[in-house]
Amino acid sequence: MSTVCEFELNGKDEIFEFNKVAKQANGSVLAKCGNAVILATVVSEFDNPGSEDFTPLTVQYIEKAYAAAKIPGGFFKRESKPSELETLTSRIIDRSLRPLFPKGYVYPTTITVMVLSADKDVDLQTLALNAASAALYTSNIPVKKSVAGVRIAKIDGEYIVNPNVTDMVNSTLDLYVAGSKDELLMIEMRAISSEDMVEVDIEAFSKIHKTNEMTEEELVEAISIAQIALKEANSTYETGFENVCKEKHEVELVEFTISEDLIVHVKNTYLHDVKDAVKKLAKSERATELKDLAKKIAKDEYCTSNEFPFENVYEAVSIVKKEVVRAMIVNDHVRADGRGLKTVRPISIDTNILPSAHSSCLFTRGETQALVVATLAGAKDGQMFETLNEKSTSMENFMVHYNFPGFSVGEAKPMFGVGRRELGHGNLGKRALEATIDRDFADTVRLVSEILESNGSSSMATVCGGSLALKAAGVPISGLVAGVAMGMVVEGDKHCVLTDIMGLEDHDGDMDFKVAGPKTGITALQMDIKLGGIELSVLKEALLQAKEGREHILTLMEEASAEIIPSPALPLMEQFAIDPSKIMVVIGKAGSTIKEIIEKFSVSIDLDRDSGNVKVAGDNKQNVLDACAHIKTISDNAPSRKQNEKIIFDSLYKEEEVLEGIVERIVDFGAFMKLPKGGEGLLHISKISKERVKNVSDVLSVGDKVELKVLKVSRDRIELASANI
Repeated sequence: MSTVCEFELNGKDEIFEFNKVAKQANGSVLAKCGNAVILATVVSEFDNPGSEDFTPLTVQYIEKAYAAAKIPGGFFKRESKPSELETLTSRIIDRSLRPLFPKGYVYPTTITVMVLSADKDVDLQTLALNAASAALYTSNIPVKKSVAGVRIAKIDGEYIVNPNVTDMVNSTLDLYVAGSKDELLMIEMRAISSEDMVEVDIEAFSKIHKTNEMTEEELVEAISIAQIALKEANSTYETGFENVCKEKHEVELVEFTISEDLIVHVKNTYLHDVKDAVKKLAKSERATELKDLAKKIAKDEYCTSNEFPFENVYEAVSIVKKEVVRAMIVNDHVRADGRGLKTVRPISIDTNILPSAHSSCLFTRGETQALVVATLAGAKDGQMFETLNEKSTSMENFMVHYNFPGFSVGEAKPMFGVGRRELGHGNLGKRALEATIDRDFADTVRLVSEILESNGSSSMATVCGGSLALKAAGVPISGLVAGVAMGMVVEGDKHCVLTDIMGLEDHDGDMDFKVAGPKTGITALQMDIKLGGIELSVLKEALLQAKEGREHILTLMEEASAEIIPSPALPLMEQFAIDPSKIMVVIGKAGSTIKEIIEKFSVSIDLDRDSGNVKVAGDNKQNVLDACAHIKTISDNAPSRKQNEKIIFDSLYKEEEVLEGIVERIVDFGAFMKLPKGGEGLLHISKISKERVKNVSDVLSVGDKVELKVLKVSRDRIELASANI
């Protein structure tokens, strides 16, 4: 018999139904909020332990098209490859729930979350995490805490907990926090840009772009609100789920113990060698030095006589290495590569090194190097995609694609498809940069980050290089953005915050988080906390130290941006506005006029029918200018809709009627004729004579009187032909 748990949290009614579906899983739940229904299941194989000290957890978040009464688009009418949103949501659930598994839990586990019914006002990411946590917490897997997700918006200066999806349109902040009732486990944040109207004078207003970056103090305040909401939600869940929790299965937690005598032997005999290996590890993410040292130790008399296998020796060396790294930081305030805690590694920047690309930036920080390349295109060249709650296709006009080849860390492996990590890092770079791009800029921008070397936060190198690539491409941005990766080491009551961490410190530290933004604040943040919790005062300290690092990097970036020389491949573009009522004249019948302009001048043209905005781009400056002049001539000579709105042609003229008209204007595709009863009609070039007319001006001149025949009459348009045809 099913059991239903109902809660009201932050103004939302949530219903969790257990023991109704998927009962062969270790844990399952149907979670409902509004019209949204999500099925979450968790399955673990207790009879199939892994051989490594690692929890083999797989998380899949799947959106079913039928959930929104849709059939999947494309040729194959069934769900196939996960979308980017599904992949990113799977990562969020994984990063939030993985810390709950006890150490030594090495049994293959899969968490599957399926959206069965969608609601456009319900935040599916938040409900999905809450459902997955409920399935895991009430299962027979030895997990004793629940986790919840909370989204914080900032609307009209007020923080809103778990807003409706439609409310996010008006928000300047998107903060997603996951945690238990006592601990923060994961934080993701992005600033959302906006346009404000500013009074220029008494009767005139002007639009200004606002990045809406957050100060460190504001962000800590928002996180503290999320923390309160998490405590309330998890306390409610744990109390409410008490009667539906299955009895926890007695699972052997595998201890990967290493002989204490072996560890002592490594410390007493090879400590100096370990320290030397650590210094070399500071220059690479590869563990070659440790493996070579472990091979050497495994062959000594002590290890051979005690028959210690290489794997145990290597693990002992790794344990000693970790102790050495952490002791240097906490006790001596010195890092493996000799830096102080706040020191950023040396940075070099080269812009537009690729002559055939629209813009490029080679950003090198220590042993991390990113080549970021920007490509510009028209508004229609963006990435088309579908979302579950939207019936129509959407367009993404700013893309950040991140690639991490094996050679960047010295690994001999080929490049395959994009993995979850690459999608996550690209999304972080996009969140950091997108808010700085002027909202009026409608063209498509694609940034591709090729990681050529990696030893610590290649995603933040992507942000720095990406911001400079945008600037070099002439994309209107509010300012440069720098990113820095931070870490923390905690021993007892001591803690040390590290600026610009490398791979070694990420692996052996207790927390890593990435902060990006201009000098005035933060546009994106991503944090994973291995400690199990963090005091807000310590978080504020870390954010302020990150600000110092960002400011240092930004100073170097500003110096480099002052020396940017535009790429010769950068397309030339002119932008102007015409009367919106004349846009159709520029387009012509079935697009004939605009096609002629594009072919004649070898340009691309983008027209906005609502605003009358015209963008002309091409490789030849003179062709671009000539095309602009031609469009302006057509516009200037065309009557506006207001001039013709009183002329109702079908009440004045009849088809096959013969009349006399006067040539008023000549254009490439024909002549506009002034008619005797008022209004204008078009005499197309193909209707002037029985013979082919190459140029209208060869046959007609302004002021000529021509006998005409009415071919077609509509309410606001009349088509003409020469009466001689």
